[in-house]
Amino acid sequence: MIQFLQHNTLVVERDLDPTLTVLQYLRQHKRRTGTKEGCGSGDCGACTVALGREEQGRMCYETVNACLMPVSALHGKQLITVEDLRQEGALHPVQQAVVDLHASQCGFCTPGIVISLFVLQKESEGWDLQLTEQALAGNLCRCTGYRPIMAAARYLCEQPIEDSYTRDEILTATRLKALKEGAETLNEGARQYFIPDALEKLAAYYLRYPQARLLAGGTDLMLEMAQAGYGRPPLISLAQVATLRRWHMDDSYIHLGAGVTITQCEKLLHAQIPAFARALQRFASRQIRNRATLAGNIANASPIGDTPPMLLALDAELLLQRGSDQRTLPLRDFFLAYRQTALVESEFIREILIPRGELLDNFQAWKVSKRSDDDISIVFGAFSLQIQQGRVVNARVAFGGMDAIPRRAERCEQALLHQPWNRATVTAACQALEQDFTPLSDARASAEYRLQVARNLLLRYYYWLQGEEFEMETAHHVA
Repeated sequence: MIQFLQHNTLVVERDLDPTLTVLQYLRQHKRRTGTKEGCGSGDCGACTVALGREEQGRMCYETVNACLMPVSALHGKQLITVEDLRQEGALHPVQQAVVDLHASQCGFCTPGIVISLFVLQKESEGWDLQLTEQALAGNLCRCTGYRPIMAAARYLCEQPIEDSYTRDEILTATRLKALKEGAETLNEGARQYFIPDALEKLAAYYLRYPQARLLAGGTDLMLEMAQAGYGRPPLISLAQVATLRRWHMDDSYIHLGAGVTITQCEKLLHAQIPAFARALQRFASRQIRNRATLAGNIANASPIGDTPPMLLALDAELLLQRGSDQRTLPLRDFFLAYRQTALVESEFIREILIPRGELLDNFQAWKVSKRSDDDISIVFGAFSLQIQQGRVVNARVAFGGMDAIPRRAERCEQALLHQPWNRATVTAACQALEQDFTPLSDARASAEYRLQVARNLLLRYYYWLQGEEFEMETAHHVA
């Protein structure tokens, strides 16, 4: 059984396919067709809905892609669709702004854009162009109506708006807090979905069902199950395991639980590792980042994942658990081959540990992709060097998109170590990259292009450390 609020109405579901997406649930079971299906893969944003959750007695709202979220993940949340925004029979101020400023053309993308604007207005503290672009990067308008959309966003962010969600915030938060307890399973026939509320229960379920798939954000798993014809294994949700959603710092490490989302990482690491946090702003879209987790991006073992190269360059470690047994593994030993990891049966990532040492001081990372936002990496480079008295005393150079696994460029690192930090050393290290990697050619880029990009990123890092980096400029929709 799961319980959630649809707007302000309590919904209780006992017999549902746990792999049913929120989009399918809304359109097929509830006949709420305002939420649209465009791409079905979390790229276009037409299916964007808002989730409200209780945090310390207050409500927090975030956007998610309904096409990639299982309905079972709604437990303990408030679901808001475009139909729920109307206020006493009238349009919500967000909807009215879209109408008044002509921010809708064909209208297919409009429900998702309205929801993104609704959450932006709720979470914003005034007009901010960069934050607005990030909030809307996951909503594609194929009619190219971005200027009036941005005008509507600016209008909404520049004035306070009180609606039923503001007035009922405390009541809604109290109701959601009560709903968090009690859910353990959601089954339909042989399809099983477990919702453990403690780490011990999670470990026990995984030992009992080693064929199960762990579901954190599900942004990769749900796509795999929908498009690749994957079967229907038991699913074990991490959503209610509070231990996995925690983070803390001690003298040696930054500890990030396996349930910490990319959006949360972006906020948490902003002060500690600014370059890491900035790079996360180009990780998919805001809707994806609100669900995807750092541990999921690692466990997925994609050769073009954005976070593994950065974590490799920072000498990150993983705390793994199987049953009651735990072990710590350097991330460099985690990736074995294409989509293969060092995890044994029923073992899972409990925590990511980032050392708090000198590697943080000169850390930098860049992503190269065809589009600036919401795109897959062609090459992702991450770098961290320690330089003393003009010589390199420690070097970490890591890449994604250059091999079957994300990994460090060891020959390149050796070419840098104990050498004077100058252009000649960097040129030699660039040449050594040919010994580290033999990239493949595919639809996104040729092998030659990838290798040249990797060289150029290392050279860019050299200029960045020298303080000679040129600022990148982006043309904006709104002056």
